[in-house]
Formats: sequence, structure tokens, C-alpha cells
Amino acid sequence: MHYDLEAALLNVLLLWILTAPHEFAHAWTATRLGDDTPRLEGRVTLYPLAHVDWIGTAILPFVTSLLGAGFLGWGKPVRTNPNKLRGGLNGLAIVSLAGPASNVVMAVILGLAAVATLKAQPSVAQFFAHGVELSLYLALLNMLPFPPLDGSKLLLAARVPMAVYAELGRFGFMLLIVLISVTRLGIWLNEWSYLGMRAIFSALRPLG
Repeated sequence: MHYDLEAALLNVLLLWILTAPHEFAHAWTATRLGDDTPRLEGRVTLYPLAHVDWIGTAILPFVTSLLGAGFLGWGKPVRTNPNKLRGGLNGLAIVSLAGPASNVVMAVILGLAAVATLKAQPSVAQFFAHGVELSLYLALLNMLPFPPLDGSKLLLAARVPMAVYAELGRFGFMLLIVLISVTRLGIWLNEWSYLGMRAIFSALRPLG
């Protein structure tokens, strides 16, 4: 088995860069919808350490990248109170979608950075380009309906019975790891994010 230490370290570094705006987007959106829980817990910030989950933001993404088994990672979940959110569970769905949406925005920003540095600093541009692909990967990954990923909150908004959601919460994490590790799910996510990256650079090509 081939172990790519450099790629694993690079993915973790990029994950740290991308986690802060992702979790900030959740916290800011929840605050705008009337829930002060993220503000009281210090989550309406772009300071990276406020959003780090050491398992999800360091250990697990490093291991899955090192083993070449896709990529699995997340930040410290932003707690929200649906009773305070305008729209209740519908508001929770909006808060959940804000994180993956921020990843798409970050992918475009990193794409612009890659185009701007391509001629002067090709290695830096390559780093940014990899960030585009990883950011899109995280957007797709987070839409999967497994706790603690954002897609699981959409199940609540869809009025999935709480008993079903609770059971998924018990076993969803291990199921997610198995799916990423032993099925083609991780490969598919990589392929889709690569296609998204190509689409972004195709759109940005006139700026190069």
C-alpha cells in the first residue's frame, strides 16, 4: 500500500484553512435567523482554533488521506437551537446549507488566487488549485446525511422521525467511515470535485 505523507499533510493544512469560513457561515447564518447560541459560544469568528475538532479536523483526515481512502473531515459542529431560529427546522436547513455554500465560495476564491499566481509562483498556484478541489469535495461530503455532517440536519428539516435520526446518530459515523473506506463513495466524491474544479477554472480562464 502506498502512503502519501505529503498529500495527507497538505489536505489537513487546507482543511484547517477551509474549516473556519465553513463553520463561521453556519454561526453567522444562525445568528441572522435569530439564534444567539453560536454568538454566546464564540463561534461567530474566523479564528481557526474556535472551530477545530481534533478528530475531525486533524486525526481522521490525516489517516484517510494517508491511506488513500478518500478524505473524511469536519470542523467542530456549530450548536443551534431550532426553537430560536426563524422557521424552526426549516431555518435549521438554511443554517446547514450555509456551510457547504461557503465551500463553493471558497473554491471560487482559491481559483482566483490560483489564476493570479500561476505565472509568478506555479507551486503556490498548484496549492490553491488543490484547495479548489478539496473545498468542493468538502461541500459534497458535508451534504451526505450522516451525523455529524451538515446533510444530517436536512433530515430533521424533512421531518424524519427523531427516533430514526437518533439511531442514525448512533451508527451513522461508523457507517460513514466504512462507506468512505471500502466503497467507491470516496472515489466518486473525488471525481465530482475534480469535475467541479475544471468547471471553475474553465470559467476563470479569461482572467488568466
